[in-house]
Amino acid sequence: MALSKEERQRKLRQVIEANPFLTDEELARMLAVSVSTIRLDRAELGIPELRERLRQMAGEHYRKLRALRDQELIGELLDLQLDKEAMSLLTIEEDMVLKGSGVARGHYLFAQANSLAVALVDAPQALTARAVVNFLRPVKVGQKVLARATVKSRQGKKYVIQVYSRVEGETVMEGEFVVIAVRDGGKKD
Repeated sequence: MALSKEERQRKLRQVIEANPFLTDEELARMLAVSVSTIRLDRAELGIPELRERLRQMAGEHYRKLRALRDQELIGELLDLQLDKEAMSLLTIEEDMVLKGSGVARGHYLFAQANSLAVALVDAPQALTARAVVNFLRPVKVGQKVLARATVKSRQGKKYVIQVYSRVEGETVMEGEFVVIAVRDGGKKD
């Protein structure tokens, strides 16, 4: 049975609040309506399109970056709590995949995770000292990789950071990064 317009719009708002990374196409499938209906409902509710929702979420977090400049971060920064946790989103594009298979090259997933780990460090500069990563399943063109990094421990200027990268809730890569905060002049503390 189809939902009334009011019920559908209430459900749409709830779904987007729970997961702001959903596209109009994904929302349409979830609510069993057309993409144009989703767009009309979003307009009536004052909910921006996905790109603008991401831009709004990211705006305040980019200002917090210390160890990286925003153009050095791979993916769109969605959340940053220095020395605690961070999150970014990377959409796999055609030029990021192996031509024959459409599978994302691993260095893009690694770069997203590594840059997110470095971004977490509250220091003017930070360098990756060690990384151990496991690729768990292939990622295809068009998929959105959500990486979440968490500081697991810190001893002085040495951070151990765990990163999980997921596509549609399924872990595709996990890694542990040891990142060192660096003083001016490149000396480790």
